[in-house]
Amino acid sequence: MKNAVVLKSYQNGISIYLDDTVGFEDLIKEIAVKFNESSHFFKNAKMALSIEGRKVSEAEEMRILDTIEQSCSVEIVCLVSKDEEKNQQFVKAVQQLKDYADEENSGQFYRGTLKNHQVLETESSIVVLGDVYPGSAIISTKDIIVLGGLFGEAYAGGNGDKNHFIAALEMAPERLIIGDFKYKNKENKSRWGIKPKVQPKIAYVKDDKVIIEPITKELLDEIS
Repeated sequence: MKNAVVLKSYQNGISIYLDDTVGFEDLIKEIAVKFNESSHFFKNAKMALSIEGRKVSEAEEMRILDTIEQSCSVEIVCLVSKDEEKNQQFVKAVQQLKDYADEENSGQFYRGTLKNHQVLETESSIVVLGDVYPGSAIISTKDIIVLGGLFGEAYAGGNGDKNHFIAALEMAPERLIIGDFKYKNKENKSRWGIKPKVQPKIAYVKDDKVIIEPITKELLDEIS
């Protein structure tokens, strides 16, 4: 069991290697031990997690997330693929979003989570380093970037300008408006919470409709 579970940090979070010759229940016990021993290192960090070494089902993914949560105070915000090329593309995409939001020195940063029906309103583009919980809202006359989960409400282009965007690491808003255009969600709403294989997405107006798509460099170039 010495190397049945191996933790390694990387640029955007942490990867966990699982030996595919060891029973899953034994791995769960070892995961608990590893994260408990590393709790002083992680503290209250928010991190992405990749699982390597063996294929796991969604139910097993949730067991792993629950075990980590019970073993230390780290918050896993999403599960990702440990693909360095994809990671680098995402880092570049997020950096491009930040640069775009910082044009004319008008961008702002907010560090923290919006909850308990908090409302954050600004006349500049804004990058939120945290989550926007259900019942809370963020309002900007320009662009909004949430480096966390967007589960509440977001209003970009608050002055009626549709040429703005809303981006988030996890996009599951209660309500989303850009300019005078409201996003119409055709999917059934699911209960808020951590969801496996979360993909960063961006919302923007195209043909007088708000659409949400996965973030890619090509899409950002097109929007810019």
